[in-house]
Amino acid sequence: MNGAAIQPSSATRGRKNWFSDGMLLVVLIALAKFLLHCYFNNRYGYFRDEFNYIACGDHLAWGYVDQPPLIPFLIHIGRAVLGDSLRSIRFIPALASSLLVIQAAVITRQLGGRKFALLLTAVTTLIAPQYLSNGSLLTTDCLEPNLWMGCAYFAILAIKRNNPRFWLWFGVVAGLGLEEKYSIALFGFAVVVGLLLTEHRRVFAGKWIWLGGLAAFLIFLPNLLWNIHYQWPFLQLMRNIKADGRDVVLPAGQFFLQQALLLNPLTAPVWIAGLGAFLVWPRLRPYRFFGYSYIVCYTVIFLLHGKNYYLAPIYPMLLASGAIAIESAFAPPRLAWLKPAIVVLLLVVGIYLAPIVIPVLSPDRFIAYMRTLPFKLPVMEHAHARAVLPQWYSDQFGWDEIVAATANAWNQLSPQERPDCGIFAQDYGQAGAIDFLGRRDGLPPALSGHQTYFLWGPRGYSGNCLIILDDRKQRLDQLFEQVDFVATSPDNPYALERGVPVFICRNAKFGSLSELWPRLKKWR
Repeated sequence: MNGAAIQPSSATRGRKNWFSDGMLLVVLIALAKFLLHCYFNNRYGYFRDEFNYIACGDHLAWGYVDQPPLIPFLIHIGRAVLGDSLRSIRFIPALASSLLVIQAAVITRQLGGRKFALLLTAVTTLIAPQYLSNGSLLTTDCLEPNLWMGCAYFAILAIKRNNPRFWLWFGVVAGLGLEEKYSIALFGFAVVVGLLLTEHRRVFAGKWIWLGGLAAFLIFLPNLLWNIHYQWPFLQLMRNIKADGRDVVLPAGQFFLQQALLLNPLTAPVWIAGLGAFLVWPRLRPYRFFGYSYIVCYTVIFLLHGKNYYLAPIYPMLLASGAIAIESAFAPPRLAWLKPAIVVLLLVVGIYLAPIVIPVLSPDRFIAYMRTLPFKLPVMEHAHARAVLPQWYSDQFGWDEIVAATANAWNQLSPQERPDCGIFAQDYGQAGAIDFLGRRDGLPPALSGHQTYFLWGPRGYSGNCLIILDDRKQRLDQLFEQVDFVATSPDNPYALERGVPVFICRNAKFGSLSELWPRLKKWR
């Protein structure tokens, strides 16, 4: 028999090497994370922002007031394929968050990490509360780490293989990221600053990094033109939020401590070691620009009073470099016993903290669980401080009650009134819940001046008859001849929006709804 005939093919050797260095275990960890999300993702209810993305997905466009178009487009496709169940709506975040485990380990592998480093990276990414939260809810945060780390991966390849063509792919991923969430522009800027501060500044003398920038711009261009056409809605929104003082502004110490909490306090030594490794460790000197990039991102987000989780997409690469540094430190055989001990400790603490962001407990049991925590859960917006549950949970309750009260009002209308009677809600949560959940009660699509609902306008309604949610009768009496209070939505003790009043308003004093509409704009 010919000896050459029994040699494994290069493809077979590649698959064997890829799995033999620890990646098979990483894939299994990612799969376990995906199954965990799929199992628990229908425990509570639809999240406020999910209604917004679903509504935007029903009105496909190149942009929206509070976001670029990618997430609404993906949920539009996802609903067409998988349906409208909670697990279906959250399939994309569950998948993306689980793939992040593999992405982080692949970055570790490209940076020179071996089996333990890959395992440590996978475990620290697995247990990070922010990434668990990303897999539990459909938000613009769910794909953000994947896209940031996609850029990081191609930057590593460009340096490691001395192949500047990878900067083109960096730009392609950055362009897609701009269509998902604008914050990736900060990461791109930070990488540029990091490159300029290191010997890699020479890449700007070549064409490929510029072509990458051009690719990012061209992919982003449709959304840019949309923003120009509508007079920069997102910038207006950010300015209004800052003027209203909606968000909690964190002092320097709290901002840092909440970074540790978002990633799990026990992972802090790993990512801090990773930052140090990027900055000073000779082994990772070719990638020092990543250390500078983190410092730039951290500084900008803190100075602009960004929310604590805005920095979360950058940490997988620090967990990767930190895992390599720890693997190197524990290389002596006498320290080998520490490796499984570290992994077990991380998993135990990760399981203990998982209920913070994964609804494994009933609401009442979660409230009791919160009292056992050695820290207070962060509040990111002042309005959320009054809720008994943290915002990511409280905003999953109360919508059925609001829709039921609205349906009660709708059923009191005569058949002659219904064709010209719109339903006006105060925010996209209420409006989106009526659009999505109200279909079963025969409710028409809602109206609102909040965010992109304002751009969709009055939908042809005259305004002479409106069902209005969450307003005051004294104010409505100034706008209508007849204002009838119908009901208050049944109280849900876990919801942020509780006891929402519903009115039927007839005989407008303000003229037509289209004339009133500019005054209803609410971008904040």
